[in-house]
Amino acid sequence: MCTNIFLCLCIIFLSKSSKVRKRCLTIANKEHQINEEITDKEVRLIDSDGSQLGVVSAAEALAIAAGKDLDLVKIAPQSQPPVCKVMDYGKFRFDQIKRAKEQKKNQRVVDTKEIKLSLGIADNDFNTKVKHAFRFFKEGDKVKVSIRFRGREMGHPELGLEVMQRFAQACEEAGTVEKAAKLEGRQMLMFLVPKVNK
Repeated sequence: MCTNIFLCLCIIFLSKSSKVRKRCLTIANKEHQINEEITDKEVRLIDSDGSQLGVVSAAEALAIAAGKDLDLVKIAPQSQPPVCKVMDYGKFRFDQIKRAKEQKKNQRVVDTKEIKLSLGIADNDFNTKVKHAFRFFKEGDKVKVSIRFRGREMGHPELGLEVMQRFAQACEEAGTVEKAAKLEGRQMLMFLVPKVNK
């Protein structure tokens, strides 16, 4: 009974006050409805400590949030009735942005590096290309190996296949074949990925 009277007084005070304090309305990229933006008649309310307060009117929920000097945030608009939580929205958004930055920092984009071979590649050139592949694997990148067939070379794709297999064997310490050598038009392509350290 006492709490209902307190809530009614808070609602009356908020509605009559000409200077209603608005919190967190200038936060950029808002994803949630907060405070006066919530126009639903009834909401399921969760307190700031995580306890369920049940289904209450939006005005009553706003009064509870104002009484605790916190924001009312709609966190599940699709449910019936919508779920709102009493929280400090500025701190919540700050934590969200901080978490997103951490995830982005720990994320690594895998690049695909290309190594071009030829049918008549000399041993020194071949070894240099293998060293490049090892360096790419060490950096965590994929390697795309290609051989371009010119003129009469198109009549001997088996020679290209031999060069590709030799290259895959030379790289087997650091990389594994993701996509076997395959002839596509005038090019033969093979994809290698770095071995995962266990």
